[in-house]
Amino acid sequence: MDSTISISKGCFVFKNGATKADAKQRSRKHKMSGKTSNFYSKELAKQPFYRVYSDTWQKLHSNILKLQVASNGRIIEDLLNYVIKETQGKRRKYTNEVLPTAALLTGINQSDHLQQFNTLSKRLKEKISVDVCVLQSRDCSSTKTGIEAMVYNFLESEQNKQENSNGKRLRRSQCTVRQLKKWYHDNWSDFNGLEKSNEGEVKKNDIKTIENHTLLVVLPDFECFLPAVLQDLISILSSHCVELSIFLVLGIATSVNAIHSTLPYHVTNKMKLRVFETQTAPIILNEILEKVILSSEYGFHLSGKVFKFLTNIFLYYDFSINGFIQAFKYCLLEHYFQGNAYSLCTNYSSSLSHVKQLTHEDLECVRKQLSFRAYVESLRPESIIAVLTDDEHLRNQLPSLLKDCHLYFIIRRVFLEFLTVLVEDLPNCPLGKYRRELYAFSLSRNISSQSEFKESWQLLQFLSKEELTSKITKALSITGKFLESSAQIHMELFKYYAPVIKEKLDRVQHLLNSISKAELFACNTVPEQKSPKNLKQFSSRQELKQELLKMSKEEKPVSEFAKLAQELLSYIEKVIIDEHLGPLERAPALHELFIFSDINSVRRNIIGTPRASLHMALNNPHLYLQCSCCSLREHTQLLPTLPDLSIVYKLHLECGRMINLYDWLQAFRSVVDFNEDDQAQIDTQIQARFTRSVAELQYLGYVKMSKRKTDHATRLTW
Repeated sequence: MDSTISISKGCFVFKNGATKADAKQRSRKHKMSGKTSNFYSKELAKQPFYRVYSDTWQKLHSNILKLQVASNGRIIEDLLNYVIKETQGKRRKYTNEVLPTAALLTGINQSDHLQQFNTLSKRLKEKISVDVCVLQSRDCSSTKTGIEAMVYNFLESEQNKQENSNGKRLRRSQCTVRQLKKWYHDNWSDFNGLEKSNEGEVKKNDIKTIENHTLLVVLPDFECFLPAVLQDLISILSSHCVELSIFLVLGIATSVNAIHSTLPYHVTNKMKLRVFETQTAPIILNEILEKVILSSEYGFHLSGKVFKFLTNIFLYYDFSINGFIQAFKYCLLEHYFQGNAYSLCTNYSSSLSHVKQLTHEDLECVRKQLSFRAYVESLRPESIIAVLTDDEHLRNQLPSLLKDCHLYFIIRRVFLEFLTVLVEDLPNCPLGKYRRELYAFSLSRNISSQSEFKESWQLLQFLSKEELTSKITKALSITGKFLESSAQIHMELFKYYAPVIKEKLDRVQHLLNSISKAELFACNTVPEQKSPKNLKQFSSRQELKQELLKMSKEEKPVSEFAKLAQELLSYIEKVIIDEHLGPLERAPALHELFIFSDINSVRRNIIGTPRASLHMALNNPHLYLQCSCCSLREHTQLLPTLPDLSIVYKLHLECGRMINLYDWLQAFRSVVDFNEDDQAQIDTQIQARFTRSVAELQYLGYVKMSKRKTDHATRLTW
C-alpha cells in the first residue's frame, strides 16, 4: 500500500532528509545546465550588431553606475560614519535602553530602495564586523512574525557558513529573541566573559572584533508597516540593544513627520534618531540624462516622442531610476537587433570598419531607410543607378554619409547646450528648464515656429543690458567648455565641426561686444508738424482720430542697444536654432541608423495591457501555445481540444449578467464530450474539470458566485 493511502483521513508528515551532498549535487546540476548554450546564442554573439550593442550598453551602464555612486557617495559615507560612531564600544556607552537609529529619506514612490540598502550593507561589511537583516512590511504582519523573520535572517546567514557542522536547521517557530541571544553570545560574546572562561586564549585583534560586532536591522518601507507592529518591534529591540548591540535603519519615502505620526512619544523616547536625506529621484535622473544618455560620446539617440514617453513614465508613474534604465536598455536592444546595418551606430572610426563587413542584405536594409530616398533624388541620374544596384559603389559612399550624420548630432548637442542656458531661468520657463525637455521638444517639431519659443524670445528682449550680457556670456562659456570636452571624444571629426561652431560663436561674441558698448537712450526725432501741440488745430473728433492712428503706425525711436539686441537674437534664431536644432525631417540621410523612434513597440512592451492579453490568451490560446490542436479558423469557434479554461471563458461571453451554472455545465459538456442524450448523467470527471475552470475564472476576476441565487454566477466584465 502507498504510504499516503489510509482508510481514515489523516495528515502525513515527511521528514526532510536532504543532506549537504544532495544540495551540492543539485547546485552542480544547476550550474551544468546554466553553462549549456544553444547554437543560436553562439551565432548571435558573433554578429556585428550584437557586438556593437554589447559594447555600447557596457559603456553606458558603467558610466551610470559611476554617476550613481558619486551622487550617493556622500550620504552613504555620512551614514557609515554614524553607524561606526554609535556601534564602537556601544555596550559600554549605553547603559540605558536607547536604540541608535538612522532615518534615511529615500524619496516618494521610489522603487529602488532595496538597491540603496544593499549598497549600504556591502559598504558596512567592508568596514566593520556586522550582520544585516532587511525586514520588509510583507514579512511583518504581526509582532511575532516580525521577530521570527528578523531572528531567522540573522541566524540563517551564520547557519549557511556552519552547515557542515550543524545538520538541522531552525524552524521559524524556534526563532525567538532568546535564541538570538544564545547565538550572539556563542559567536560574539563579551570579552569579559571570554576572559573568565579562557584566560590567555583571546588575542588583541579578536577583542576589537568581538566588541564591535553589530546587528543592523533595516526597515526599507517604514510607511507600510502597521503602527502597532512597529511600536512593539522597536520596544523589543531597544530593551535588548545594550546586550545585542543593535542598530536600526529606517527607510522613509515621505518625510520625518511619518515617524512622529506613527510612533508615540514613549517609543521615540527610546530612539536616538538622526536623519539623512538623499537626492531626489528627478535630480538623479537629470544627472544621468545630461551626463550619460545625452552625451555626445554615444552614437545612439532616442527620438523626441520616445524620449518624452520614457521620462513621462518616470515622472508620473513610479520614480524608478532602475526602471528608466531598463526601459532605455530595451530601446537600445530593439534598435540594434533590427540587423547588421545598425552596427554602423557607433563612433566614426569603428563604423568605417563595420562598413566593410556589410553584406548585400545589410546594404538593402540601408537602401530601405526613408531618408535614403531624398539622398538618391538629389543625385545625378547616372549616380542613382550605381547607388541602387552596385553594392561596392554604395559601400564607398557610406563613409561620407556617416560623417554627415555624426557631425549633425555633435553640432546639435553643442548648440542644445547653448540654448538651454538661454532659456532655463526665464519666468515660467516656456521651453522648459532642463536639457531633456529641450531635447525632446526640438526633435519632434520646428522649435522656432512654436508659441513657447516666441514667448521665450520676447522675454529675452525684455531683459536689461546687464542681464542679457551676462546670460549670453554664460552661454558662450558653457558651450565652449562642452566643445572642448567633446574634442577629446571625437578627435577624428574635430577638424570638421569645430570651425563651424567657432565661427558662429565668434559672431555671437562680436555682437555681444557691440551691445556692451551701445547706448541705452534714443534721440528724439519727432517732426515738428506732428507734435502733440499741433493737435489742437483739429476741429472735429474724426480728424483727430485719423491723425492719432496715423501717428501710431509710424516707427518710434529705438535705442542702439535695442537694435543690436534684436540683431543678436535674430542671428541666434536663424543661424543656430533653425539650422542645427530643427526637427528630424531636416537631418541628413541615414539618420534612422542612429535614432530609435519606434514608440509603438516601446508602449506595447513596457506598459502592459493585462486585460487585453488575458482576453487574447483565453479567446485564442493558439497565439501563445502554438499547437496544432488549438488552431481556430474563427475566433468564435469552439473545439474540444481547447483548454478547459478557454472553453468556459468563451461560453461565458455568450451569457448575460447572470449565468446559470447547470446550463453552463451542459454547454461545457456538449463541447468537450458531445452526447445526443442530454438527460444522461454527467461524467464526474467532466464536472470536476468544469468546477476547476470556473474557480480559475473566478480567481481571474471574470465571475463571482451570486448571493441572490445559489445556482447562478454573476458576470463581472462586459
